[in-house]
Amino acid sequence: MDFVSQRALVGGSTQGIGRAVAEELARRGATVTLLARNEARLHEAVAALPTPAGQQHDFIVADFSYPDQLQQQVQMYLAAHPAGFDILVNNTGGPAGGPILDAPIEAFRAAFEQHLVCNHLLAQALVPGMRQRQYGRIINIISTSVKQPLPGLGVSNTIRAAVGNWAKTLATELAADGITVNNVLPGATVTQRHTSLIEKKTEQTGQTTEQVEAAMLKGIPAGRFGQAPEVAAAVVFLASEAAGYITGINVPVDGGRTGNL
Repeated sequence: MDFVSQRALVGGSTQGIGRAVAEELARRGATVTLLARNEARLHEAVAALPTPAGQQHDFIVADFSYPDQLQQQVQMYLAAHPAGFDILVNNTGGPAGGPILDAPIEAFRAAFEQHLVCNHLLAQALVPGMRQRQYGRIINIISTSVKQPLPGLGVSNTIRAAVGNWAKTLATELAADGITVNNVLPGATVTQRHTSLIEKKTEQTGQTTEQVEAAMLKGIPAGRFGQAPEVAAAVVFLASEAAGYITGINVPVDGGRTGNL
């Protein structure tokens, strides 16, 4: 679990799970490049990353709502940093909640671009370097809805499943090159998105925050919500050399909530 001399690109890394992943990789010696849209938050987050091996972390400013911009920014970065990356962590905020029948077509198009298309563009940019080194780790942070659709998250359920199948296909194609591709599926984890979903539920039902949370906790055998560092721990393991023979799998980190194998 030593990442000294390895480089990692982590998406959505100014807050929540993405930031927890970046911090844990940095703590274990990786040089981390943060990828997000808010430059002010990126400056703050990169300055807070641990540097036990004297790393020089940096960041790329790009908005996943604009895939062409993302592609351009990453290609410019790689041109200036030809060493490339050993680890890619695909992560971005989830689509808005709501019944699937109420979702406008544009919501599906936007989510498809923000998640699957952007993941694909990042893989296309980074995999050639990984192939040259015959080593790489791609971890996609998705959702337990890949295995079991979640009520009230129609667009998310649809797009997350597409990303899961994209990742499985990619894992098969890259395995012979020493590159693994795996998915981490967070359950109810304390993040800004988690808070916003609870707030929306309280507005829809008229219940208190405490009542909404209590109802959610009834479906979690562990009896509590997850924390971002707990999800990060699974990501970091899959990014390690120790996980070299693990590829093409989904790893729920959900306190036992998912009701199937």
